[in-house]
Order: sequence, then structure tokens, then C-alpha cells
Amino acid sequence: MKDNTRDIDILCVGEVLIDFIGHQTEVPINKTSDYHRYLGGSPANVAMNLARLGLAPVLVATVGNDGFGDYIFKKLHEVGVHTNYIKKIDHKPTSVIFVSRTAHTPDFIAMRKADSYISEKQILKKVLSKTKIYHTTCFALSKKPAQSTILKKAEEAFNVGCKLSIDINYDKKLWKSRDEALRVIKAYCKFNPMVKISEDDMFRLFEQTLPHQEIFNFFHAIDIDIVCLTLGSKGVKLSQKGEKVIELPAIKIDRVQDATGAGDAFWSGFLFAYIKNKPVEKCLEVALQLAALKLQNVGSLPNNRTLFSELL
Repeated sequence: MKDNTRDIDILCVGEVLIDFIGHQTEVPINKTSDYHRYLGGSPANVAMNLARLGLAPVLVATVGNDGFGDYIFKKLHEVGVHTNYIKKIDHKPTSVIFVSRTAHTPDFIAMRKADSYISEKQILKKVLSKTKIYHTTCFALSKKPAQSTILKKAEEAFNVGCKLSIDINYDKKLWKSRDEALRVIKAYCKFNPMVKISEDDMFRLFEQTLPHQEIFNFFHAIDIDIVCLTLGSKGVKLSQKGEKVIELPAIKIDRVQDATGAGDAFWSGFLFAYIKNKPVEKCLEVALQLAALKLQNVGSLPNNRTLFSELL
């Protein structure tokens, strides 16, 4: 998407936190004996991934004024994510999540504190006017005041010409009710974001296994043009309103080291290629490559510009 007046490739709004990922593989949280610390949070992962890919991302988030907050700033600076719009607060500690290490969808326990305290003052209209893509997550929308801020600023972003994006990483543990989640998701979807969902997300949201076409129809009915459904080891399907569904297989890898963040890596690859004006099928190919790379690494993607330069 060419727009030389917009020098912020993506504004990622939402949670940045500390992931404690279990050291033992395929062991549930109640039997995991030790954990390793990583920087986490889906919007933060996307911002860091796109910085590694050479783009100019900005992260809007809130952390505690504590050692974990300091660690987050340090790690973001190391990969080149702009942190001017990340706020430190004194009255809440940095949010922490304990995550099982698995080749499948991990279990987690969220200890949410500072991450939801995103205020309107952190997202200025002049920043939105310089932004190509405004991105958030269902996790970030699950708790106020961040929920209200993100929805209000999504409308502002839409009105100044930003393309919107959302990862609908729904989990009922984070919401007061499923009805509230659907209401908020639909409120965000009024601005026609590109939607990234997974089979697991949809099973949790609709509380049943739906045919893929029914999932696409649900989003197209609320005026979403692009819906990307990730299928784990079975690949991905993408539906554009009024066009034939595109389906691609996953890239085979010998051994999955860790699935945490694989969806974020996938969507980072898609958005990277989209910003580079590639057709949607190429966007999916790049996304699958980045997801495969993440599955072979615990924690973040490797800092390897040579690998990334070959994606396009």
C-alpha cells in the first residue's frame, strides 16, 4: 500500500507483557517445574517482527514502572520498535502470562495488571494520519479502559484513511461474557479491518465447530472484505468477499519447538507483504514462511536479516 505521506507502517495497539514459557515440552502448567522469560503480547510480537523485517512499526501499550517494564523497553529498543507511545504507570505492575510449551495451542494463565490501562492521550490524531495500518487484538479489547480507547481510535484511524487489522484471538477466560466479546468485535469490524482468526479461536467464540464457509459468511455479513483463517498444520484459507477462497498448505517442518507466537508471526508476514503491495496469495506465502520459522524457535523470531530478506 503506497502512501509516501504515511511513514508509520503499522500502529500496534494493545498488550505488551512478560511471557513465562514452560521449559518442559508438552507438559501442562500444573506440572511445569520451571519457566523461561520472554517479551510477549500479540501486538508487541507483531511490532517486533515487522521491525526485524525492516519496517517502521509503533507500539502503543502500557507497562508498570518496574523491572519487567524496564526489560520490555530494553527488548523493544534492541529490535527498533518505537516506544514513545508506551506509558509506564506506578499503580499497577507489568502484566505477566504463564504459558505451557507445546506444538499445539498453548494453555495460559494471565495475570493482567498494567496492560489494559491504555488512554486516548497515547494515540494522537496526527500519529494516525501518518499511519498505514492500525492493528489490535481481541485480547487487548477484552478489558477497559483499553477497550474504549481502541474502539474510539479505530474510528478516528478509519476516518483519516488507515487500513485496519485485528487478530481475533478470543478466549473466554479474558472476557466477562461471550455476548460482550461479540458486541465489541462487531463494533471494531464496522471499520472493515483485515481479520485474522484461527480454528481454535472460532471454536472458542462460537462454542462449536463450524464449517469454514460459515465462518467466512459470518464476517462477510458484517461487511468484512478480507478474512484469513489459519488451520495450524493444515495451512490457511483466505476469503475475499465475492471471490473464490484461496487455500494454501502449511510448510512442513521437522520438529516444532514452540507454537507460542506462531499466529503473530504468520500475521506479521501477511501484513509485511501487504504493506509491500503484494497480492494476497503472496501475502499468504510470506505469512506461512514466517510462521514456520517461528515454530522452530522458542520465544521470539531470530534476528536474522538474511533470512528475512529472502521472504519476498
